[in-house]
Amino acid sequence: MNLSNFGRKFTRKSGINQLMQDLGAAANSNHPDLCMLGGGNPAFIPQAQALFGQEMRALIDNNLFERMIGLYDGPQGEQSFREVLSEYLNQQFDWSIGPQNISLTNGSQNSFFYLFNALAGDMPDGSFKKIMFPLSPEYVGYADSGLSDDMFVSHKPNIELLENRQFKYRIDFDQLEIGDEIGAICLSRPTNPTGNVIGNRELARLSDLALEHNIPLIVDNAYGQPFPNVIYADAKLNWNNNTVLCMSLSKLGLPGARTGIVIANEEITNTIGALSGIITLAPNSVGAALMTRMIQDGEIGHLTEEIIKPFYRQKLASAIEIFNEVFADLPVLMHKPEGAFFLWLWCKDLPISSKELYQRLKAKHVFVIPGEDFFIDMDPNWEHTRQCVRINYGQPSDKLRTGFELMAKELRSLY
Repeated sequence: MNLSNFGRKFTRKSGINQLMQDLGAAANSNHPDLCMLGGGNPAFIPQAQALFGQEMRALIDNNLFERMIGLYDGPQGEQSFREVLSEYLNQQFDWSIGPQNISLTNGSQNSFFYLFNALAGDMPDGSFKKIMFPLSPEYVGYADSGLSDDMFVSHKPNIELLENRQFKYRIDFDQLEIGDEIGAICLSRPTNPTGNVIGNRELARLSDLALEHNIPLIVDNAYGQPFPNVIYADAKLNWNNNTVLCMSLSKLGLPGARTGIVIANEEITNTIGALSGIITLAPNSVGAALMTRMIQDGEIGHLTEEIIKPFYRQKLASAIEIFNEVFADLPVLMHKPEGAFFLWLWCKDLPISSKELYQRLKAKHVFVIPGEDFFIDMDPNWEHTRQCVRINYGQPSDKLRTGFELMAKELRSLY
């Protein structure tokens, strides 16, 4: 088949596509020894799933199910959901937004595809703009979302060593250069893959830099406040007319509903709506229909604070305990886990690459995510990029322990 440049770019081999194929094949294998420590799927939390099931039954009983599946929404998404969500956010954070400041998409990946390609790439004046990540590693899903090649630029972090065999990435503002080629600044907070939470002062400093250069600051808040609120650091959620705040219903436990949320000034939300109208006609209605009543009645607070956050906090405590026990004799450090549901492990001076380690563990039915692809636009000669792996700690403790023990055994043989 004679593919266009677009077709060639989005069908060529990529690290993340291969990993997702491996994870999908493993998940469907039903192997008794499988330790699925990779992937970003939220955990199945029975109490949360029960609430979603009740809400679906209520939609059916109240004759709202037919509307949910039988009507197109507008290109910015379901109006009543956007009204309810804007009121809720104003109450929670003392903002002044309306439904016109919110556009829905078919998931966060869809949101960033729209945003990145609307704000960067080939420009009408003949220039070429890029998206800047002030800190790397960053979410691997960004890496292949540009219509043009070389659309992203990343900055090497400072690494701060902490107590208890932990470390933390920090933005190196001394090396942060924002030239005319930068179309927007973007970061995830909490960060996927590391669980890093950029501090309030650092975020304010990035916001000031974005305003100074008249470019948007995009904050990926998929794991943050107010839902699912899987965040353990002091993190203030701010919004202004120059901030694009991206949220999602996936990490509440609704990844299949594919509901991304973009909160921005009207120029940007209208742009997202226009793109949705052309590319998808309208965003998915299911997530909005399921969550409207729960947000309006405040039940979302019960879901996040009493069900989801305690679940992951307990899982994290167990994972740290197992890590400290199993890796005690190895030069393996953990990034300080401040949010999301990942552990980012740094295997110092690893004799092989993390991709090769991934293959060795895969042969033992242990699936992790190698770190190389998260270092978007980073110099591959920096050895640190080949020494890290991401773990999803929302797994059953026995599987986590078994996977860690097999990984530690492999590392001992290597070291």
